[in-house]
Amino acid sequence: MRSSRASGLRHNGSPVAREYRKRPKKGSNEEWVHPSDPEAQIMKMKDGSTHLAHKHEQAVDLETGAIVGVTVHGGAAGDTKTLEKTLEVADANLAEVRQEGSEKAKEQLAERVEEVVADKGYHSNDVLTNLEEVDVRSYIPEPARGRRRWEGKQAERDAVRRNRRRMKRSKGKELQKKRSELVERPFAHMLDSGGMRRVQVRGHDNILKRLVIHAAGFNLSLIMRKVHGVGKPRALQGLRAALSAVLVAVLTLLRWLGALFGRDSRQSPPSARILEHTTHTSLA
Repeated sequence: MRSSRASGLRHNGSPVAREYRKRPKKGSNEEWVHPSDPEAQIMKMKDGSTHLAHKHEQAVDLETGAIVGVTVHGGAAGDTKTLEKTLEVADANLAEVRQEGSEKAKEQLAERVEEVVADKGYHSNDVLTNLEEVDVRSYIPEPARGRRRWEGKQAERDAVRRNRRRMKRSKGKELQKKRSELVERPFAHMLDSGGMRRVQVRGHDNILKRLVIHAAGFNLSLIMRKVHGVGKPRALQGLRAALSAVLVAVLTLLRWLGALFGRDSRQSPPSARILEHTTHTSLA
């Protein structure tokens, strides 16, 4: 029934069908603006659907796995356009920690961000050259782009080739493994466990507040795991169940041992019964 109805709309001469054929195939952020959230932009989601959405980006320390910077951008913003702002926020947060932290924290933290590890979506000539200008080493995989032309782009060529050489070394491969392990985990904490795939607040400032609270909770779990061995409240549920099971097992074992020794104490040992029988026999 749906196919015949759609076929009728396509082939008949109704005004609805004619207007539908004139409809543009893609939406434009200049034309489509959310009435209560103008900062949202058209974005294709992971499931293939299209929504007015936001994009959040975060910087993670690969030594500890802690989130050091969180930013929010429009959904249509590319990765290469948002990396600089995220690094600025991360560097400012680390500078604040160095200023207000303990002496041990000041000794462990570097003066600024020295290395950037990202996926291939962040690879571009501008990103690599901008990172080299501020003396930051990049470890970004290069996507398959075929043979490239470098006429008049010597600086970009040198930056791309140096990044390519770093990625081929064992350090670059090890950093990419750590990125896959440590960077994706906070995203799952925020978006899946934290329910931030769909937000009910409006505006970048309000969304950023929610994300900062989630990031603080994630960092707090790292501290709790380091100090107490348990990082999440949900893990305490499993710990309580495990402790209860161990307690029940110990009580059952004690009850069984008590019953076993109690039954044997009411009877004489085999050697005593043999000695008693032999004594009575000799007296007779």
